[in-house]
Amino acid sequence: MSLLRRNSDFRKLYVASAISLGGDWFLLVALLGLVLDLTESALSVGLLIGAQEIPFFLTSPVGGALADRLDRRRLMVGCDVARALLCPVFLVVRDAETVWLVYLLIAVISSFSAAFDPASSAALPNLVDREDLGPANALAGSLWGTMLAVGAAVGGLVAATLGRDTAIVIDAASFASSGALIAAIHRPFSEVRERTEHSGVVRATVETVRYARKDHRVLALLAVKAGFGLGAGVLVLISVFAEEEFHLGEIGIGILMAARGVGALIGPFLGRRLAGPDDRRLFGAIGVALTTFGVAYALLGVTPGIALAALVVAVAHLGGGAQWILSSYGLQRVVPDRIRGRIFAFDAALITLTLTVSSLVTGWLATTWGARPTAVGLGAVAVAYAGVWAWLTTDVRRATMLDGCGPPPYEAEVA
Repeated sequence: MSLLRRNSDFRKLYVASAISLGGDWFLLVALLGLVLDLTESALSVGLLIGAQEIPFFLTSPVGGALADRLDRRRLMVGCDVARALLCPVFLVVRDAETVWLVYLLIAVISSFSAAFDPASSAALPNLVDREDLGPANALAGSLWGTMLAVGAAVGGLVAATLGRDTAIVIDAASFASSGALIAAIHRPFSEVRERTEHSGVVRATVETVRYARKDHRVLALLAVKAGFGLGAGVLVLISVFAEEEFHLGEIGIGILMAARGVGALIGPFLGRRLAGPDDRRLFGAIGVALTTFGVAYALLGVTPGIALAALVVAVAHLGGGAQWILSSYGLQRVVPDRIRGRIFAFDAALITLTLTVSSLVTGWLATTWGARPTAVGLGAVAVAYAGVWAWLTTDVRRATMLDGCGPPPYEAEVA
């Protein structure tokens, strides 16, 4: 609260994110219910997630290059304006013949997000003082969970009572409001650049990989979210459990999404405490968090009712939220500003790829085998990945415990 009071620029970004995230969850709950109603297939939910994630993956290298080349503030405002104009087109979808438009629109909107998200993550260290970066990340991570809890729950009620059209209009308005607030921020979104980045997308991607290979801390932090994505196809199962196992429709989707948000709200604050002084336990805390995520989702497969299901979903995202914010914070600590946008775009692309594959496979498995065995299987995959990741990052974890997770020990060569 102190940080929000004394830093007006961070406060504007925080409020803009709150408004935008709330609208996003309004829209997602409405679209999940819409495609299930029009297609009557769990696979359609997987396709919806895929239509959102595949374009994000494909355009992330472009978004990362733009975040390091252009004015990040203007880039983010432009993306918000474009998404605000696109959202109302969802109102055209009324039957199975026009459901394809949902997939097309979500793909285009996601492409703009692929530029907005890395620009936002790369800009954050420049909008707060260095000692405030940890609290700022915890606030940002808990905000995602807070708005998921509030947005999903209220979004489910709005979609069920006032109709899906209302939820769609609210999301469009949220993008417009976010853009206006970001435009009013005064602090620079990037450090003074000694030279202008003109490298192409392929070359920018090569530079990113080269940098990660030189600093194994960066490589480890990039790898952990990719593993998280392999198990995160459970987002498909939230909708399927609510609709087919508990027969509660969009109200059930809202309840389980809200439980997910509660866990993601608490997780970042807990993760910050687990990281310890000078973030010496950062990598150990990430491993524990990812394991918690997997174990809890395996338990979802044996829950008898909505109340217990909501509890295990909350615990799962307690671990998921901690893991997410700790890995992002770690990257902000060790990656210099000039390449930070590309690193975060690469990070987003990796998790998007694994999440897309997981979502499509999850939709198919839930249709073929059922939701419960699929949940147990995905949870087991996440736990196994956490174990392998912890084993492979033993040296990094030990070095961080001795030296802390500080700035990079060298300036990596970036052509």
